[in-house]
Amino acid sequence: MHPDKELLIPASQADSSAINARTRRGRIQMLLLLLVCASPVIASYFTYYMIKPEGGKTSFGTLVYPAQEFNNAWLSVPLQGKWTLLVARPAGECSIKDEKCIEALFLMRQTRVAMGRESKRVQLVWVNTDGKSADPEVLKAYDEQAAGLIIVAPPTDPKLKVEFDAWLNKEGAGNDIQLVDPSPAKMMVFPVTNSPKEFSSLKKDVEKLLKLNHKGENL
Repeated sequence: MHPDKELLIPASQADSSAINARTRRGRIQMLLLLLVCASPVIASYFTYYMIKPEGGKTSFGTLVYPAQEFNNAWLSVPLQGKWTLLVARPAGECSIKDEKCIEALFLMRQTRVAMGRESKRVQLVWVNTDGKSADPEVLKAYDEQAAGLIIVAPPTDPKLKVEFDAWLNKEGAGNDIQLVDPSPAKMMVFPVTNSPKEFSSLKKDVEKLLKLNHKGENL
C-alpha cells in the first residue's frame, strides 16, 4: 500500500475515535474516584462478609445486613471515623439497683478496656432517652472520665427523632448494644449479657473487626 494512502482517514472518523478515547478515560477516572470515596464502606462489607471464617459467622453478635447507615445529625457526638458501641437507656431508670442497665454499661466499658492498646479506636455512647439526670453513683463508674462513656441526648427535632428511633429499634435491636463502623453504619448488634463466656465471645468479635479493618478511621 502506498504510504500516502495510509493517511487517508476521514476526519470525522478520526475525531470520533479521539472523542471515544477521551470518554473512556473520563469514565475510568470517575469509577476510580467513586471507589476511593466508597472504600471505607466497601472495606467494612468485605471484612464482615468475605474475610470472616465459616461464611461470615460471628462468635456472639448478629450481623446487620444490609448495614444501616447512621446520620450524624441525629446525635451531638460524631460517629464517623470511629468504631462505636452504642446503647440507649433512660437515665431516670438507670440506677445502681437496675441490673439490666448497669450490665449494659458494664459490658461496653469492659469490652473497650479489653481492647488494650486498640481501645482508643473504640468510643462508647449512651443515648439518654428520657433526658433526666443520671444517677450520681452510676456516673462515678460510667461517665466519660471514668469509663470513656459519652452520654448524649436523642434528637430534639421531631423528624430526626423519628428517623433515629426507627434506626435504633429496627429489627428489635432497641435494647441491644449496637456496633457502628467508621463509615458510619450499624454493622452488628449484641444482646446484653452477664455471662463471662458470652463476654469473651463479644470481645473476640470486636477484636477481629479492629484487626481486619482500619479503613475510614479518624483517630
